[in-house]
Amino acid sequence: MSSLPEPPAGLRAAVDAVLPGARTDLEALVRIPSIWADPAHADDTRRSADAVATLAREAGAATVDVLEAEAEGGAPAVVAHWPAPDGAPTVMLYAHHDVQPTGGDELWTTAPFEPDERGGRLYGRGAADDKAGVMTHLATLRAFGGTPPVGVVLFVEGEEESGSPTLSALLAEHGASLAADVIVIADAANAAVDVPALTTSLRGLANIVVEVSMLERAVHSGMWGGPAGDALTALCRLLATLHDDKGSVAVPGLVEGSSDAPDTEEDTFRGDAGLLDGVELLGTGTIPERLAHKPAIAVLGIDAPAVDGSANVLLPRARAMVSVRLAPGDDAGRAVEAVTEHLRRHVPWGAHLAVSTKASAEPFALEPTGDVYDLARDALAAAFGNDVVEMGMGGSIPFIAEFARTFPGASVMVTGVGDPASRWHGVDESLHLGMFGRCVLAETMLLHTLAGGATR
Repeated sequence: MSSLPEPPAGLRAAVDAVLPGARTDLEALVRIPSIWADPAHADDTRRSADAVATLAREAGAATVDVLEAEAEGGAPAVVAHWPAPDGAPTVMLYAHHDVQPTGGDELWTTAPFEPDERGGRLYGRGAADDKAGVMTHLATLRAFGGTPPVGVVLFVEGEEESGSPTLSALLAEHGASLAADVIVIADAANAAVDVPALTTSLRGLANIVVEVSMLERAVHSGMWGGPAGDALTALCRLLATLHDDKGSVAVPGLVEGSSDAPDTEEDTFRGDAGLLDGVELLGTGTIPERLAHKPAIAVLGIDAPAVDGSANVLLPRARAMVSVRLAPGDDAGRAVEAVTEHLRRHVPWGAHLAVSTKASAEPFALEPTGDVYDLARDALAAAFGNDVVEMGMGGSIPFIAEFARTFPGASVMVTGVGDPASRWHGVDESLHLGMFGRCVLAETMLLHTLAGGATR
């Protein structure tokens, strides 16, 4: 395990002292259904931003602003500043306060927006992704009594779960106030509750709407079915061409990578993912390669009549939302073109095809070398009691590539606030509370060491 000199004796005690209050405030944030993707929760998301802003002020911020990009539809983001002492670097602490839809409240063991502790885990939508990240940052600032030893810019975004569509506009308008030497993004997962991770690559994302049209209008399936086809059947056939028989993505031209990371035990993966008995894993290669270094395609939704109440008619048109995860090294725009060309080549029966991009995010990869990353490894190892694992993550964080382009001189590190059992985006999302305390301690130790260390 890495050796790190113990920080001042009071630092660990200071973290322990702030954790109960951080837990209480995390539960209060979880109770706010800040689903920005759902217009019905727009006011809730603004209320969530206001709550984060209040917590930042109480944590000693010199300035706190709730910002919305001038671009239409911009979500409220919180930007707060703690000025840097003379000679100290400035660190951005990033998280997001918006959350995913619940997927059906009735499917949860307990109400998704009523936090509940079971077995040392706090259950609730956003408890891990990413209100735990918000409270990790705020608890760290509280541990320093509101006067951290480095400059801090707290940036809590409000539309990450929607693909950060107006982030570019927000950076263009307010980028100068977000500049930092080091960026800590608390929006990833650790390898285990007691094994910390630095995420060194993330897949990109393209959400594509695919629409197939066959008829001018719906017609009776008995009178016209046979010679006349229906759009929903055509759409199903088209979507089936996106994978081969092994479940690998069958779209030519998408980047595929490899990984030296040790393979994951299949039983562990199956249990964490909740795969049913007998269901096969898709694709080829190691599980880390399939999760983080190869493309993946999934159908997220289809516009179609419900089974109950459906009629005996041929549907004139049908559409689907298709999610494409892009391997590091790919380009979102080029990947969309490749998928679109594949769909054009395979659309059956002369059906009319329309393809549009709903959201996209570039993949990201970094080389974690230099003093800042060494300090981060030491802090994480000391707080968790185990060495750091460097790993790719299959998810996408649009903010990272965007900010790396805007501030190319900053050292970017992506830290974990969840673990493989956190069920991000799924039913019964949860946060391991012991791990949460270790995350706060690691970040507190990192800021302490950055105050006397290099920033490159």
